[in-house]
Amino acid sequence: MSLELCFLPATELVARYRARELSPVEVARAVLERIRALNPKLNAYCLVDEEGALAAARAAEARWTKGAPAGPLDGVPVSIKDLVLAKGWPTLRGSRTVDPAGPWNDDAPATARLRESGAVLLGKTCTPEYGWKGVTDSPLTGITRNPWSLERTPGGSSGGASAQLAAGMGQLAVGTDGGGSIRIPSAFAGVSGIKAHFGRVPAWPLSPMGTVAHVGPMARTVADVALMLNVLARPDLRDWHALPYDHTDWTPALGAGVEGLRIAYSPRLGYIRYVHPEVEARVAEAMKTLAGLGARVERVDPGFPDPRDTFWVHWTSGAFNALRKLPPEKFALLEAGLRQAFEAGSRHTLADYFDAVAARTAMGERMHRFHRDWDLLATPTLAVPAFEVGRVAPEAPAGLENDWTWWTPFTFPFNLTQQPAASVPCGFTTDGLPVALQLVAPPHREDLALRAAHAFQQATDHLRRPPL
Repeated sequence: MSLELCFLPATELVARYRARELSPVEVARAVLERIRALNPKLNAYCLVDEEGALAAARAAEARWTKGAPAGPLDGVPVSIKDLVLAKGWPTLRGSRTVDPAGPWNDDAPATARLRESGAVLLGKTCTPEYGWKGVTDSPLTGITRNPWSLERTPGGSSGGASAQLAAGMGQLAVGTDGGGSIRIPSAFAGVSGIKAHFGRVPAWPLSPMGTVAHVGPMARTVADVALMLNVLARPDLRDWHALPYDHTDWTPALGAGVEGLRIAYSPRLGYIRYVHPEVEARVAEAMKTLAGLGARVERVDPGFPDPRDTFWVHWTSGAFNALRKLPPEKFALLEAGLRQAFEAGSRHTLADYFDAVAARTAMGERMHRFHRDWDLLATPTLAVPAFEVGRVAPEAPAGLENDWTWWTPFTFPFNLTQQPAASVPCGFTTDGLPVALQLVAPPHREDLALRAAHAFQQATDHLRRPPL
């Protein structure tokens, strides 16, 4: 029974708490037992606060007993990525450059909203150093592994989050996404997540990566992602970029289905040179499923040129900004790849940066026009299935630069445009590795991405447990 509790979705936990059929303490104990058993293999968590989690679960149990829950996630286990502040816990960012002594006196907005809602905070999940790459290993915490295959990466930079979700080590997870870091690990580990529109989820301190960086929800089910977004999107005055809070409940629209939705299917965005054949096949099958559910699916490319160079300027400039004040003795502690990104950013001129801003603007304008005709853009989430740990990228096909952008070409464009983009599992390779579908929505229309992802998830059986 304890294993089953670990895989119950948050929506069901809350319903059972309300009906007095289940206790938050019982669930917390089951999840903590699962963490103790599996974290030595997976290295998903870099900090686990058993005492704090059980205290929060006991408080939640008392509130449910009185019929007065603190919020929609009262008693639900959740993890915080170790780039996001949590009061009383070190936020070390996967780096030996951060002093564990702190002080650690603040909650980030996401952490604060979860506490206010009564969520049971389990601990911090691993991230690569400063979240710089699409896999999860760091000089501080070592290698995080994929529950579907321990020799494969769970993606990054929210790879600790995706590994804990897939393995049943928590129902919900806070992730961040500066180039795909919610969607990449969601795809590799067979879970769900959304990069909501920039500013939908308040952030503080603001990322040194600038306006490509988002905070957002991850979970095994799309319904749980929507429920968590309700809490994370609540206002926080510390984020001056945040969208005006409009009290939207993202869960009712989930049941609307996809009948009549106009979905543009772009298997390569018009310029991508390589996608793994099994990834391409699974996503093509997913589009047939959506068409069978009543969506109007056509094969259409969005019409923007390859934005790799535009993103590279923004991203490496952010790396330079994040690290430029480190003293030499701390800079020397950084991982070599991150130092290289810093050095690349240091070479950009002001003209280079503003040329990239102009190219980004043109891309955003193009997508605004595109969504006059299309409710959603559908693509693979990633070009490849999960690859071996200890690498930044698998071996690149001939003619492609061997960095992490060639295998993540579908995610980072929509950090530039800031629009909502969700990832949902859509099948498996013959090796048993998850494959995912990305659904990109018009600005501020997270409801459309969540609605289609949920309809697809309800109609398929791709939400499975890894063979741990």
